[in-house]
Amino acid sequence: MDDGQGRMPSRCLFSAAAGLTALLLTVAAHAATVEVPVGSDLQQAIDGANAGDTLVLAPGVHDGPVTIDKPLTLEGRGGAVIDAHGRGRTVDVKAADVTLRGLSLRGSGHDLSKMEGAVFLSRTATRGRVEDNDIEGNLTGVYVHGAHDAIVRGNRIVGRTDLRLNEAGNGVYVWNAPGAQVLDNDISGGRDGIFTVTSRQNLFKGNRLHSVRFAVHYMYTNDSEVSDNVSIGNHAGYVLMYSDHIRVFDNVSVGDRDHGILLNYENDSDIEGNAVLDGAAKCVFIYNANKNIFRRNRFEGCRIGIHFTAGSERNRISQNAFVNNQTQVFYVGTRFLDWAENGRGNYWSDNPAFDLNGDGIADAPYRPNDLVDQIVWRYPAAKLLINSPATQVVRWAQSQFPALHPGGVIDSAPLMQPPAIPAAAAAKADLAEPRGPWR
Repeated sequence: MDDGQGRMPSRCLFSAAAGLTALLLTVAAHAATVEVPVGSDLQQAIDGANAGDTLVLAPGVHDGPVTIDKPLTLEGRGGAVIDAHGRGRTVDVKAADVTLRGLSLRGSGHDLSKMEGAVFLSRTATRGRVEDNDIEGNLTGVYVHGAHDAIVRGNRIVGRTDLRLNEAGNGVYVWNAPGAQVLDNDISGGRDGIFTVTSRQNLFKGNRLHSVRFAVHYMYTNDSEVSDNVSIGNHAGYVLMYSDHIRVFDNVSVGDRDHGILLNYENDSDIEGNAVLDGAAKCVFIYNANKNIFRRNRFEGCRIGIHFTAGSERNRISQNAFVNNQTQVFYVGTRFLDWAENGRGNYWSDNPAFDLNGDGIADAPYRPNDLVDQIVWRYPAAKLLINSPATQVVRWAQSQFPALHPGGVIDSAPLMQPPAIPAAAAAKADLAEPRGPWR
């Protein structure tokens, strides 16, 4: 009942709180730690446990697959393995407040349509915890399927590399799981490192992702954060598609093949403090992405620093460092875009600029592309004339008469020094160390 104004009387709230406290105390009082020896029936041990119990698995192989339908903790002593022997989901979690910790999980089935994998957190598995496990040889590592507030932390996940890419699963798959957190995992093999679709309010932080297709792949996921992750040697690093309001900061992409950061129909997001280094075809690719902020990133050593296309509008790009890219900017369009904000633009390693007043801002604007560049992009055969007298005359004329420029990117306040970006500095220091963990 209420007080006539839609509010619960204080005595009712007190009674509800007291009842919940009593229930929690009752569960805690009956919780027990149960040793599960090798050779026993693990599913039978789970079925016979009370809510809140901790099952401690002895070293050795325990047969799966198993299903957990009550709040439990499954904890492994060193060398405890749950092996599904190629059948189904190694551990299928259907209850809230389940923790899996310190286990080796392997041998799931390999049917993508049945969502098979090492750990499956169903919609009812709210607040599930998957921590400090060794997950190898499964189709998908951890499938968070609608489980609110789940945490996947500190795991080593190695996907299957014996399958074709379209047949492989993801390291961590998040579907419609608000509040899910994927933290401090080492993920390799399989399709994508972390893939999220139709979700919101997720946090992916501190993960190391290597030898996959996309390190982090966003689809239709909003109001989330990607931070402090490292992508090494993947097809692409951070692929954000059809999503809004994503904070992407302090991430590193090293040696990713195609793209360091890709935005496709990505809007109202902040991309700040990231570093893309060494080898990507495009450090950044922006396709029909609008109202995003790119600030204080370092894009270095790519064939194209930033490829900007398909009507992307109202993006703010300032205080970034474009260093030693073969082509700093690839923009084919007729609009004039000024990549400076509040009197501060970007750093360009190929800008032979002067700063006579010593304010840290170059005395003249910088144009990363000219008319000749755009002709060559549209008509590649024109490269044959790149050093001809006619081409040199066109470039001279543009330098004398700026109105001849057909539109494009201009930095009206280019920086004389690159901004300090901690993620880039840490990555460079690690790469310079012969025995560094990224090596």
